Amino acid sequence: MADWIFSIVDRLGAVGVGLLILLENLIPPIPSELILPLAGFRARAGAMDVVLVWACATAGSLLGALVLYAVGAGLGYERLQRLASKRWFVLVGVSDLERGRTLFERRGGWIVLLGRCVPVVRSAVSVPAGLARQPIGRFVALTAVGSGVWNAVFIGAGWLMGEHWDRVEAWLGPVSYVVVGLVVVGVVWLAVRKRRAAKGVRRGGAHRLRR
Repeated sequence: MADWIFSIVDRLGAVGVGLLILLENLIPPIPSELILPLAGFRARAGAMDVVLVWACATAGSLLGALVLYAVGAGLGYERLQRLASKRWFVLVGVSDLERGRTLFERRGGWIVLLGRCVPVVRSAVSVPAGLARQPIGRFVALTAVGSGVWNAVFIGAGWLMGEHWDRVEAWLGPVSYVVVGLVVVGVVWLAVRKRRAAKGVRRGGAHRLRR
């Protein structure tokens, strides 16, 4: 993947960086932690304009976020609630969904803004924003600010570290793995809890029938 990223950046310049960041939002295994420091290093070497690189990267982040926002808006809470009520849908229950909806209604702005600066979460956070139908202007502004900060930090790190730009990804890589691990543990916990709750309901129903 690294060789492919290098070829895109070298061939398309700042536009290639924006395209890769767009794809990174939709396909998380493409790491912005590798793309952005490389772009910063290339800009320092004079191959690209650093401000243009940042602008293209931020535009790519915003376009990718809007795609996922549209997915959430198209799905909608009503449809997701129907899914959550199904026995085979093990990820979340209706009560979990309602708690998440309440939290997002209260703190949605902060969740979107700060979520854009957390590996893995930075892509996924656009979906609940769409589900909650967060005002599109507010979503765009928060996403642009959060993504702009993230992009500036990593492009700047690549610029400052020069030929050692790849160490940035090596340092942040373990953090990304921890976040992924926590997400997986959270999903498994939700699935187990919903299955146990469903079993409890069935046992309670059977007990009442016997009585």
